[in-house]
Amino acid sequence: MHLRKRHPFPVSAHFNQSLVLTFALPPGELQTLLPPPLELDTFNNEHAFVAVAMVQTKSLRPSIMPAFLGNDFFLVGYRIFTRYGNQAGKRLRGLYILESQTDSRQMALLGNLMTHYNYSRISVQQEKTADHYHVSSASESFEVSVRYAEDPALPPGSPFANWKEARRFAGPLPFTFTYLAETREMLIVEGRRQNWQPRPVAVESLTLPWLEKRGWPYATLASAFVVENIPYSWKKGVVETLEAEKL
Repeated sequence: MHLRKRHPFPVSAHFNQSLVLTFALPPGELQTLLPPPLELDTFNNEHAFVAVAMVQTKSLRPSIMPAFLGNDFFLVGYRIFTRYGNQAGKRLRGLYILESQTDSRQMALLGNLMTHYNYSRISVQQEKTADHYHVSSASESFEVSVRYAEDPALPPGSPFANWKEARRFAGPLPFTFTYLAETREMLIVEGRRQNWQPRPVAVESLTLPWLEKRGWPYATLASAFVVENIPYSWKKGVVETLEAEKL
Protein backbone atom coordinates (compact mmCIF):
# COMPACT_ATOMS: atom_id res chain seq x y z
CA MET A 1 0.00 0.00 0.00
CA HIS A 2 2.78 2.46 0.91
CA LEU A 3 4.57 1.98 -2.42
CA ARG A 4 1.37 2.27 -4.43
CA LYS A 5 0.57 5.65 -2.87
CA ARG A 6 4.00 7.14 -3.59
CA HIS A 7 3.27 8.35 -7.12
CA PRO A 8 5.48 5.54 -8.54
CA PHE A 9 5.28 6.62 -12.21
CA PRO A 10 4.90 9.82 -14.29
CA VAL A 11 1.34 10.96 -15.04
CA SER A 12 -0.02 13.18 -17.82
CA ALA A 13 -3.29 15.05 -18.41
CA HIS A 14 -4.84 18.01 -20.19
CA PHE A 15 -6.64 20.81 -18.37
CA ASN A 16 -9.42 22.15 -20.58
CA GLN A 17 -10.01 24.85 -17.98
CA SER A 18 -8.96 25.52 -14.41
CA LEU A 19 -10.68 28.12 -12.23
CA VAL A 20 -8.64 28.89 -9.10
CA LEU A 21 -10.18 30.81 -6.20
CA THR A 22 -7.62 31.85 -3.59
CA PHE A 23 -8.75 32.73 -0.07
CA ALA A 24 -6.72 34.61 2.54
CA LEU A 25 -6.70 33.55 6.19
CA PRO A 26 -4.62 34.41 9.27
CA PRO A 27 -1.52 32.18 9.29
CA GLY A 28 -2.44 30.75 12.66
CA GLU A 29 -5.57 29.21 11.18
CA LEU A 30 -3.62 27.09 8.70
CA GLN A 31 -0.23 26.31 10.25
CA THR A 32 -1.72 23.74 12.63
CA LEU A 33 -3.01 21.77 9.63
CA LEU A 34 0.44 21.31 8.13
CA PRO A 35 2.59 18.33 9.05
CA PRO A 36 6.18 19.10 9.98
CA PRO A 37 8.38 20.32 8.41
CA LEU A 38 6.03 22.12 5.98
CA GLU A 39 5.67 25.86 6.47
CA LEU A 40 3.10 28.31 5.20
CA ASP A 41 3.85 30.30 2.08
CA THR A 42 2.62 33.70 3.25
CA PHE A 43 2.20 37.18 1.81
CA ASN A 44 4.06 39.81 3.88
CA ASN A 45 3.95 37.35 6.81
CA GLU A 46 0.36 38.46 7.39
CA HIS A 47 -1.74 36.29 5.13
CA ALA A 48 -1.79 32.55 4.42
CA PHE A 49 -3.80 31.07 1.58
CA VAL A 50 -6.13 28.23 0.68
CA ALA A 51 -6.76 27.65 -3.02
CA VAL A 52 -9.89 26.02 -4.39
CA ALA A 53 -9.17 24.75 -7.90
CA MET A 54 -12.05 23.67 -10.14
CA VAL A 55 -10.58 21.81 -13.08
CA GLN A 56 -12.10 20.21 -16.16
CA THR A 57 -9.55 17.45 -16.70
CA LYS A 58 -9.08 15.31 -19.80
CA SER A 59 -7.06 12.17 -20.49
CA LEU A 60 -5.47 11.64 -17.06
CA ARG A 61 -3.28 8.53 -17.36
CA PRO A 62 0.20 7.13 -16.76
CA SER A 63 2.43 9.04 -19.17
CA ILE A 64 3.41 5.86 -20.97
CA MET A 65 -0.21 5.35 -22.09
CA PRO A 66 -1.89 7.05 -25.09
CA ALA A 67 -4.21 9.96 -24.32
CA PHE A 68 -7.37 8.20 -25.55
CA LEU A 69 -7.06 5.69 -22.71
CA GLY A 70 -7.07 8.43 -20.08
CA ASN A 71 -9.82 9.42 -17.65
CA ASP A 72 -11.97 12.54 -18.18
CA PHE A 73 -13.48 14.14 -15.07
CA PHE A 74 -14.12 17.33 -13.12
CA LEU A 75 -11.91 17.96 -10.10
CA VAL A 76 -12.28 20.26 -7.13
CA GLY A 77 -9.07 20.47 -5.10
CA TYR A 78 -8.63 22.23 -1.76
CA ARG A 79 -4.98 23.10 -1.09
CA ILE A 80 -2.78 25.18 1.23
CA PHE A 81 0.15 27.17 -0.18
CA THR A 82 3.29 25.87 1.51
CA ARG A 83 7.09 25.79 1.50
CA TYR A 84 9.46 22.92 2.18
CA GLY A 85 13.23 22.83 2.68
CA ASN A 86 14.48 19.70 0.93
CA GLN A 87 17.62 17.68 1.61
CA ALA A 88 19.49 19.55 -1.14
CA GLY A 89 19.03 22.77 0.81
CA LYS A 90 16.46 24.27 -1.58
CA ARG A 91 13.28 26.01 -0.48
CA LEU A 92 10.46 24.64 -2.60
CA ARG A 93 7.09 26.32 -3.08
CA GLY A 94 4.19 23.94 -3.34
CA LEU A 95 0.78 22.77 -2.22
CA TYR A 96 -0.49 20.60 0.61
CA ILE A 97 -3.77 18.97 -0.37
CA LEU A 98 -6.54 18.93 2.21
CA GLU A 99 -9.30 17.32 0.18
CA SER A 100 -10.29 16.43 -3.38
CA GLN A 101 -13.70 16.02 -5.02
CA THR A 102 -14.65 14.62 -8.42
CA ASP A 103 -17.73 13.80 -10.45
CA SER A 104 -16.15 10.53 -11.58
CA ARG A 105 -16.73 7.34 -9.60
CA GLN A 106 -13.65 5.80 -11.22
CA MET A 107 -11.46 8.77 -10.33
CA ALA A 108 -12.65 8.78 -6.72
CA LEU A 109 -11.78 5.09 -6.43
CA LEU A 110 -8.41 5.30 -8.18
CA GLY A 111 -7.52 8.57 -6.49
CA ASN A 112 -7.89 7.06 -3.04
CA LEU A 113 -6.12 3.88 -4.15
CA MET A 114 -3.09 5.68 -5.59
CA THR A 115 -2.81 8.93 -3.58
CA HIS A 116 -3.33 10.49 -0.16
CA TYR A 117 -5.49 13.27 -1.62
CA ASN A 118 -8.76 12.30 0.12
CA TYR A 119 -11.13 11.94 -2.84
CA SER A 120 -14.91 11.94 -2.60
CA ARG A 121 -17.54 11.86 -5.33
CA ILE A 122 -19.83 14.84 -5.93
CA SER A 123 -22.29 16.07 -8.53
CA VAL A 124 -21.21 18.91 -10.85
CA GLN A 125 -23.12 21.12 -13.26
CA GLN A 126 -21.41 23.58 -15.63
CA GLU A 127 -22.51 26.31 -18.02
CA LYS A 128 -20.06 28.25 -20.17
CA THR A 129 -20.46 31.05 -22.70
CA ALA A 130 -17.99 33.41 -24.34
CA ASP A 131 -18.30 35.83 -21.40
CA HIS A 132 -19.35 33.78 -18.38
CA TYR A 133 -18.70 30.53 -16.56
CA HIS A 134 -20.97 28.98 -13.95
CA VAL A 135 -20.26 25.83 -11.94
CA SER A 136 -22.32 24.34 -9.15
CA SER A 137 -22.84 21.16 -7.16
CA ALA A 138 -26.21 20.07 -5.81
CA SER A 139 -24.55 17.54 -3.52
CA GLU A 140 -22.12 20.07 -2.00
CA SER A 141 -24.32 23.18 -2.35
CA PHE A 142 -21.52 25.24 -3.85
CA GLU A 143 -22.03 27.70 -6.68
CA VAL A 144 -19.63 30.00 -8.50
CA SER A 145 -20.26 32.41 -11.36
CA VAL A 146 -17.43 34.34 -12.99
CA ARG A 147 -17.21 36.79 -15.84
CA TYR A 148 -14.35 36.80 -18.31
CA ALA A 149 -13.50 40.50 -18.12
CA GLU A 150 -10.73 42.44 -19.85
CA ASP A 151 -9.44 44.17 -16.69
CA PRO A 152 -11.48 43.13 -13.64
CA ALA A 153 -11.02 44.67 -10.21
CA LEU A 154 -9.53 42.62 -7.42
CA PRO A 155 -12.11 41.14 -5.03
CA PRO A 156 -13.14 43.51 -2.21
CA GLY A 157 -10.83 43.13 0.78
CA SER A 158 -8.10 41.33 -1.16
CA PRO A 159 -4.69 41.69 0.53
CA PHE A 160 -3.06 42.17 -2.86
CA ALA A 161 -2.43 45.62 -4.31
CA ASN A 162 -2.61 44.41 -7.91
CA TRP A 163 -2.99 41.31 -10.07
CA LYS A 164 0.78 40.93 -10.38
CA GLU A 165 1.03 40.29 -6.65
CA ALA A 166 -1.99 38.01 -6.78
CA ARG A 167 -0.52 35.89 -9.56
CA ARG A 168 2.12 34.52 -7.15
CA PHE A 169 -0.71 32.64 -5.48
CA ALA A 170 -2.65 31.63 -8.58
CA GLY A 171 -1.58 27.97 -8.35
CA PRO A 172 -0.88 25.27 -9.11
CA LEU A 173 2.66 25.54 -7.83
CA PRO A 174 5.52 23.35 -9.06
CA PHE A 175 5.39 20.86 -6.19
CA THR A 176 2.83 18.90 -4.19
CA PHE A 177 3.83 17.66 -0.74
CA THR A 178 2.46 14.65 1.15
CA TYR A 179 3.63 13.69 4.62
CA LEU A 180 3.89 9.91 5.06
CA ALA A 181 3.33 9.63 8.79
CA GLU A 182 3.78 5.84 8.90
CA THR A 183 7.38 6.09 7.71
CA ARG A 184 8.16 9.72 8.64
CA GLU A 185 8.90 10.68 5.06
CA MET A 186 7.95 13.50 2.71
CA LEU A 187 6.62 12.63 -0.74
CA ILE A 188 7.41 15.35 -3.30
CA VAL A 189 5.70 15.34 -6.68
CA GLU A 190 6.85 17.87 -9.27
CA GLY A 191 4.37 19.10 -11.87
CA ARG A 192 5.19 20.52 -15.29
CA ARG A 193 2.89 22.65 -17.41
CA GLN A 194 2.72 24.36 -20.79
CA ASN A 195 0.83 27.44 -22.03
CA TRP A 196 0.44 28.67 -18.45
CA GLN A 197 -1.09 32.15 -18.79
CA PRO A 198 -3.50 32.80 -15.91
CA ARG A 199 -5.98 35.58 -16.55
CA PRO A 200 -7.98 37.26 -13.79
CA VAL A 201 -11.75 36.94 -13.77
CA ALA A 202 -14.53 38.80 -11.98
CA VAL A 203 -16.45 36.71 -9.44
CA GLU A 204 -20.12 37.66 -9.72
CA SER A 205 -21.52 35.19 -7.19
CA LEU A 206 -19.96 32.70 -4.81
CA THR A 207 -21.35 30.19 -2.33
CA LEU A 208 -18.84 27.75 -0.82
CA PRO A 209 -20.12 25.93 2.28
CA TRP A 210 -16.81 24.06 2.51
CA LEU A 211 -15.27 27.15 4.12
CA GLU A 212 -17.86 27.14 6.89
CA LYS A 213 -17.43 23.41 7.43
CA ARG A 214 -13.74 24.09 7.98
CA GLY A 215 -14.54 26.89 10.42
CA TRP A 216 -13.46 29.66 8.06
CA PRO A 217 -16.63 31.60 7.17
CA TYR A 218 -14.57 34.81 7.42
CA ALA A 219 -12.02 33.76 4.77
CA THR A 220 -11.43 36.59 2.29
CA LEU A 221 -11.53 35.96 -1.45
CA ALA A 222 -8.12 37.25 -2.52
CA SER A 223 -8.09 36.46 -6.24
CA ALA A 224 -9.70 34.46 -9.02
CA PHE A 225 -7.88 33.23 -12.12
CA VAL A 226 -8.70 31.05 -15.11
CA VAL A 227 -6.29 29.12 -17.31
CA GLU A 228 -7.28 27.14 -20.39
CA ASN A 229 -5.89 24.47 -22.69
CA ILE A 230 -2.99 23.36 -20.49
CA PRO A 231 -0.93 20.21 -21.15
CA TYR A 232 0.13 19.05 -17.67
CA SER A 233 2.33 16.27 -16.33
CA TRP A 234 3.70 15.06 -13.02
CA LYS A 235 7.06 13.41 -12.51
CA LYS A 236 7.55 10.24 -10.53
CA GLY A 237 7.39 11.04 -6.83
CA VAL A 238 10.54 11.62 -4.79
CA VAL A 239 10.61 10.48 -1.16
CA GLU A 240 12.82 12.07 1.49
CA THR A 241 13.34 10.62 4.96
CA LEU A 242 12.85 13.38 7.52
CA GLU A 243 15.44 14.07 10.16
CA ALA A 244 14.22 13.69 13.74
CA GLU A 245 14.86 17.35 14.59
CA LYS A 246 12.47 18.44 11.82
CA LEU A 247 9.53 16.51 13.26
